[in-house]
Parts: sequence; structure tokens; C-alpha cells
Amino acid sequence: MKNTPLDLEKLMCVPYVEMNTGYDISPDGSQIAFSWNKTGHWELYTVASDGRSDPVKITRGSGSKSAPHWSPDGKRLAYVVDFDGGEVYDINILDLESNHTINLTPNTPFEILANYCWSPDGKQIAFGANREGLFDVYVISSMGGVIKKMLTLTFPYWEVDWSPDGRFLAVVSEARGQDYWTYIVPLEDGRPKIISIDEKPICAKDASWSPDSRYLAFASNHRGRFDIGVYEVAAGEISWLTEGEARADFPVWSPDGQQIAFMVGYGASTVLAIYHFADRAIDEYQIADGVHYYPKYSHDGKTILTIFDNPQHSSDLWSFSIQEKSFHQITHSMPDELKSSQFVMPEEVEYPSFDGELVPALLYTPPRLDRPAPAVIYVHGGPNWLTQITWDPTVQHMVSRGWVVLAPNYRGSAGYGRSWQLANRFDLGGVDTDDVTAGVDYLLQKNLAIPGKIAVTGSSWGGYLTMTCLTQYPDRWAAGSALAPFLNWFTGHVNSREDLRHWDIENFGTAEDNYDLWYERSPYFFLDRIQVPVQLICGEHDVRCPASESVLARNELLRLGKICDYVLYPDEGHVFLKIENQVDSKLKRVEFLARYLEKNHHVI
Repeated sequence: MKNTPLDLEKLMCVPYVEMNTGYDISPDGSQIAFSWNKTGHWELYTVASDGRSDPVKITRGSGSKSAPHWSPDGKRLAYVVDFDGGEVYDINILDLESNHTINLTPNTPFEILANYCWSPDGKQIAFGANREGLFDVYVISSMGGVIKKMLTLTFPYWEVDWSPDGRFLAVVSEARGQDYWTYIVPLEDGRPKIISIDEKPICAKDASWSPDSRYLAFASNHRGRFDIGVYEVAAGEISWLTEGEARADFPVWSPDGQQIAFMVGYGASTVLAIYHFADRAIDEYQIADGVHYYPKYSHDGKTILTIFDNPQHSSDLWSFSIQEKSFHQITHSMPDELKSSQFVMPEEVEYPSFDGELVPALLYTPPRLDRPAPAVIYVHGGPNWLTQITWDPTVQHMVSRGWVVLAPNYRGSAGYGRSWQLANRFDLGGVDTDDVTAGVDYLLQKNLAIPGKIAVTGSSWGGYLTMTCLTQYPDRWAAGSALAPFLNWFTGHVNSREDLRHWDIENFGTAEDNYDLWYERSPYFFLDRIQVPVQLICGEHDVRCPASESVLARNELLRLGKICDYVLYPDEGHVFLKIENQVDSKLKRVEFLARYLEKNHHVI
């Protein structure tokens, strides 16, 4: 009996609160500002902190709006706008009384990143930009005007946080390998210093100031997994709050400085944790299996806000009452007609790679699966990212078609300790390709997949690994769909952004020193090996994996007589922003895979 698949277009149109660029609470604690694609486009909304009123849209005009931050007096709201998906942001200021918006950075001939902050007096904005070819730290008046350079960085800027007393900036930058360094930058006298042990900088990210500006909380994998540390600025000393048994990150202080909330990751799921300085105890809470993002305390310290999603809930704002120890949903993105749909939760599994190393993965199987089915190996990007138990319409649609989906957290993925994350360093496209392809053997040995009916697909780094799988193990696959891939290390490196080139060199060496390896791990030079149909989907404004990579590969595949389905979106970048393009690209992706997975086969 054939399944009736869930409507992918309807699933793709389910809105969700944007979790990666955050949200903010008004200084008086009454409202939350957040980015939401309720209309199909990313706009800013405000909602009462108690969730007792419907969200109100407060922005308009072209471009995708995100990263809202209230001014300290609560009268203005800053946010960023991306007009074409190229990740070149303008910083806007909305006057909430007059409803007038000014663009602080119009017509800038350089790139500005989305991570920025207000000064405590509301007179300035600190941000990162590659004004001089490198991503450094700048400030500008919140009324507009001259941009002033504050810090020249050795490595590309990542984020900035202004101390509550106005004396310091905490600046996080990329660093050696895949580390981040945190600088404490005095705004008047003194030299910047880096969070260090024995005068050696350690990986430190997610910097968060204590209310009295004496301490800086941060996350570090210096001891293996990410722990929460507290840095005393004057003494330069570190106290560790967690022991490294699980991944801990995104710390934030309570208003009275007596607690720190943070996220703890157990495999592919996370929980909300609260550290109590009084008794050094840690309490953990979760809404359900899934992912909790970016905690923030209310102004009175009685509640903690977070964003949560899992395969049965698209991401929404939630509040946690510290006294009642209970969660309350604030926004409600999932349409009523879909709440009863049979969304499948994954099983966390491990399978052996070709060298015997166990690879953690998420396994999605159709309900009542009693025989082998078509299967898809679903590869995450990054590479130092991970597949988590999150809302993913494409996966839910695939499973509803009767397909098995395996999502591996191959070597190079975050979330499983420093050693696992760095395991593919200087072996990019090697051991990670093996880990992904070994998933084929696992599916066959478990009698979950039909031989010859297993496809591979992924986006960004997942798109790259899709192509390395197809070129290094060409006889394992039925088809491959690569979204926003790069295929040629030499051209991909030259044509990408400065901070991305820095990562390449830190983790793969230079083209001059490692020419043979760069060549060997570039799927473009081995397209003749591919034995199955290929799909390439890309955005013209992609600064991470330039569309030119896919254009050249398409041309070469066609010259070689291969089947290549090529789709270019001229108004998108690396991550598609427009709902119509998101829907269209996902429909094309699934339709392409179905052509080869369901051909001459009746799905269950």
C-alpha cells in the first residue's frame, strides 16, 4: 500500500522564528522583538513577554530583517537587513515612537556582519566589517555618521559585546584551527588582552558580561567538550562551571549576577541549564527532545526566554518560569491543521565507518516499516556543525513518502568533543566522505534500504560531501543532489569571502603547500567517475560557495555526457531567504531524487 506523502509545499510554508540571529527583550521586560517569516518573508515582530497578545509586525519594505536589539532606553530598535542573500548587511535603527527608520550604513562598499551591539548609553553601535579587506571592529553613532575603527584583528571578527559599565568591548574572532579567541578591549587606556591560560590563548566564544562588568562568561572546548568558564577581567583568572561531560554553550547572566543560564547538548538534543553560584548546583530543564537556543533572562530575573524546535514543532519563542519550573509557549507558528500530522521523531544511532570508528547519526524511518525502502543519506553543512533533532520539512516529507533518512554527524561535526570536531582537519573530503558513505553499508546491513536505491544529498559543506561521495564511491549511489556546493578547492577558495579563506588555510593548508591534496579532494577534477544523475542547486549571490562552482561543474558534466539537473536562483545567496524560492528548490530536490529512488519501485 502506497503512503500519501505530506504536502511538502504546505510544510515549507510553516513559519518559524529565526533562531540563528537571535531575539531581544525590551529594557522594561514587557516585549520581545524577533524575526519571523509568518508572511513568507523575514520581518521583525514584537510580542508581549507573557504571550497574552498576538505578535505585531513592525517592519516593512524590501530585504530580510533579523538580529533585533533594543536601545538601552527602549525607544529604538536596531536590526540588520540583507537585500539579496549576499550576507552584506545594513544596520537600521527604527524609532518606535515616530516609526521612522534610518540606515546607519547605506551604500557601504564593504561587507558588514550581522553580529553587533549597542553601547550602554545608547549613543553608539559596535560591529564588524571588512572595510580594509579584513573583518575588524568599528563603532558608529546610533544617529549615523563617521565610522571609527576600534580594533585591528589578527583573524576575522565574529561577534562583539559591550560591557555594562561602558569601559570594554568583548570581541570574539576566529583564530587558529577552528578555535575562537575572545579579546577584552579597553575603550580608553590599556591594551587588549585575550582570555588565556599560562599566557596562551584558549578557545573562547559566546562571551557574556556580568551585570557589574567584572566577569566574562564564555564557552570553551579547551578541555575537550565545550565547558562554561568565567573570566575575572582584573585578575585574568578563569573559573570553570561545568565538567565537560556534555556540550555547554551560550551562557547568559541573570540580572542579579547570581545565576548563569546556558545550553547543554546531549548528542543531537539540548536542554536549558541554570548554574547557581550560591551552592554551585546546576539544574536542567527541557520542553521535549529537541533543541533549545540562546537563553535570555527577563528584566526581573524571574523567567528565562528561549527558542525551541524539534521534528514536531517549528521553532517558537518559549518562556521558563524559574519559580514554577515550567515552560510556556509564546509564539505559535505551526498551523492548526498540521498539528495532528504524523511527524516522525528520529532515533539516535551509531554505525561503524570504514576504519571501525563509530559515527553518530539520526535515523528516520517511516511508521510501520517492515521491509527495505528507498533511502537518503542527508548530509549537514559546516563542516563543524551538526545534525540535531530539529524541524526539517524536507526530511518529514521524505519519510512520509516511505523513504528512510540517515543523517550522519561525520568526523568534523561539532557537538561530540574537540577531537571529533578536528578529526578531519587536513583530511577534508577524506575521512568525512568515508563516514558518510559508510552509512550505505549500515542501511543495507540493517535491512532498511533497497540495494541500488540509496541517494545522497546535502547543502553547503553537505553539498561538497555529496560530490565527494559521488566521485570517490561512484558505485554506491542511485543519485545525488548538491545544494550550494563547492567542487574545486582552488577556485572556491579564491572566489569566497576573506574569513572563509582564513578557515580554508587553517584547516587545509595553502594551495601552494598542499597542492596535491587540494587537487585530490576537489570533485570537479573527477566528474568523469560519476555514474548516476546529479542535481546542482545554487544562488547567484552566494559568497560562501560561489555559484560559479556549480556552473563549471554543470558544463563539464554535460560535456562528459552525464545527467545533470541544474537550478540557479538569481535573487538568492547561500541560504535562500524568499519562501517561494525555498519551496521551489525543495520541491525540485525531492522530485529529482524520487525520479531515481521510486523508479520501478512501489514505495510502502
